[in-house]
Amino acid sequence: MKKIFLLPFCVLAACAGCSKDNIFNDGSEELYGGGSTSGVTGATTIAVSTDEEDLISRTNFDRTISITFNDGGAASVSGDANGIVKVNGNQVTADNTATSEKVKYELSGSTSNGFFKLYSNNKQAIVLNSVSITNPGGAAINNQGKKRCFVVVNGSSTLADGSSYTQTPENEDEKAVFFSEGQLIFSGEGTLTVTAKGKSGITSDDYLHFMASPTVKVTSSAGHAVRGKDAVIVSDGVLEAIATKAMKKGVASDSLVLFNGGKTTIAVSGGTAYDDDDQEYKASAGVKADQLFVMNAGTLTVTSSGSGGKGISGDGPAYFQGGSVNVTVTGSNYGQSNSSSDSSKSAKGIKFDGDIYISGGSVSAKASNHEGIESKGKIEITGGSVYAQSKDDAINSAGMLAITGGSVCAYSTGNDGIDANGNLYIEGGVVYAIGSGGAENAIDANTEGGFRLYVNGGVLFTLGILENGAQLSQNCYQASSWSKNTWYSLSVGNDTWCFKTPSGGGTGLVVSASSQPTLLSGVTPSGGTSVFDGMGVLEGSASGGTAVSLSTYSSGSGMGGPGGMGGPGMGGGRGW
Repeated sequence: MKKIFLLPFCVLAACAGCSKDNIFNDGSEELYGGGSTSGVTGATTIAVSTDEEDLISRTNFDRTISITFNDGGAASVSGDANGIVKVNGNQVTADNTATSEKVKYELSGSTSNGFFKLYSNNKQAIVLNSVSITNPGGAAINNQGKKRCFVVVNGSSTLADGSSYTQTPENEDEKAVFFSEGQLIFSGEGTLTVTAKGKSGITSDDYLHFMASPTVKVTSSAGHAVRGKDAVIVSDGVLEAIATKAMKKGVASDSLVLFNGGKTTIAVSGGTAYDDDDQEYKASAGVKADQLFVMNAGTLTVTSSGSGGKGISGDGPAYFQGGSVNVTVTGSNYGQSNSSSDSSKSAKGIKFDGDIYISGGSVSAKASNHEGIESKGKIEITGGSVYAQSKDDAINSAGMLAITGGSVCAYSTGNDGIDANGNLYIEGGVVYAIGSGGAENAIDANTEGGFRLYVNGGVLFTLGILENGAQLSQNCYQASSWSKNTWYSLSVGNDTWCFKTPSGGGTGLVVSASSQPTLLSGVTPSGGTSVFDGMGVLEGSASGGTAVSLSTYSSGSGMGGPGGMGGPGMGGGRGW
């Protein structure tokens, strides 16, 4: 099994046990023995618990040292009984390696040519009391200690670097305006603004944890805005991250990115470039989680405008379990479109090499030129609200794709609405799929590869046909035509769903439900919950409208449709 991270964080599949040494499976086995959901194999949810030691209230500090920067002279120091702080103008270095004291450093004042550097073998805290530090030759704050470092943000503070780092010793790292070898845990009620011109904004070679409830604003024109090697966790507060250079990320981790709350806004505008170190082309991304991405709560808004850039991406799996995610990617594709060349990068909304699991919250992904949501593994949607809009496939999986709950809208203006290269199962939830027409389907499975589309449940409304040879154990119906920019209502018994058609899309209209529905055109929806970027209303009602004539739908080539091959009683079971 491949290790994801060994942190004071705990990762467990639904209701499984946890210990500090747990590691995340590489997907070859069931995740920690997590139970399946509605026939879906593997773990569809995951829990990641943080360490209570990240609460600053659990640490007792032995001493407080106050440092006041003075641009008109030298920094002043008080409370330093052990003489650990050295001052050279406004270049301040604290070396606490010879004592066992846990020290709290309170920084205030202002300097345009200084820094605060810290060495320690113990936990410590840095309190930013409306301090302003600019270091033209390196990091504004450089923590070389490898224990927890609490960062308390009070008032309004600013940190900035210069365009080149000229003061870094050969045996030390200095990767950002605010750099730390150890964990950085942010708290407080103030505002911290970080401006990076030479390297990244905030970086830890361990992990970053944003807790209650500062506002942290990071802008980098040289490196990543925010990076935690082992993890970036947002539990509370406001995080704003802007990265403008090609290849760079708004929020990045070699392992875990976790959102447990707070409000995070990310904007990246850099595109694709060749990385001389790794000898490959790389694209920018709003969020890049190399091994695991988890969205539990809070709001995450990502915009990406660079060529080949991504909104949210990762090399491992992704779990969307709560909160609100809104991704907009407007960049063009880099290199040859739809090429597998290493020098070509596609501008995608949400893209993971591992599996994608969506079980709660709301997820919206819009991409102007490529997929909205894509997995190189499988996609399982068991709950939540999903909206994907793109010029290419709106939702695409390289493997199996299953929808067993939630509400899903997939709207493509140039390809398939929902596309799976393995079997595609619709077994529950509400699904609105729009293909671009012509040879492009509303819902497409890889029949050429021996796979099929199975419709076994749920509510289905599509503009465009279903994949040929679909097995339909739930009755499907079709209308011969549909009207643009029009509200339709689909009713079964006392339940009503409303869908607004766009200005373009596939030929034909297909609906499916547990029994024959009533379809009305030109209705006025009211009440309920607005979803799908305003194109859907769930659990509402509709007034007015004209009845639409429905006929039994055939899934092509004489296969499918009630009573036909793949009709009721012949739906496929999970064959993966």
